[in-house]
Amino acid sequence: MGPELDLHRMTVDEALPKIDDFLHDMYAAKLHYVRIVHGKGTGVLKQEVGRYLSSHALVKTFHQADRWNGGYGATEVELVSK
Repeated sequence: MGPELDLHRMTVDEALPKIDDFLHDMYAAKLHYVRIVHGKGTGVLKQEVGRYLSSHALVKTFHQADRWNGGYGATEVELVSK
């Protein structure tokens, strides 16, 4: 897995612009796999991250990380190829 973005202690309104910037930066760097760490918490941030990723033009696929890489508290993302 490649670089990761840590969203702990952020609100949804704070996190979504950070995700967009992160995805664009990683795409520009020609990276294909990244991780977004949103934590477990109430699950609201995880849900909104998933909703956001599902319609993002740079996202090919995404899924919950396996238990060794964050499990429920992280989402792994595959970016589209240039």
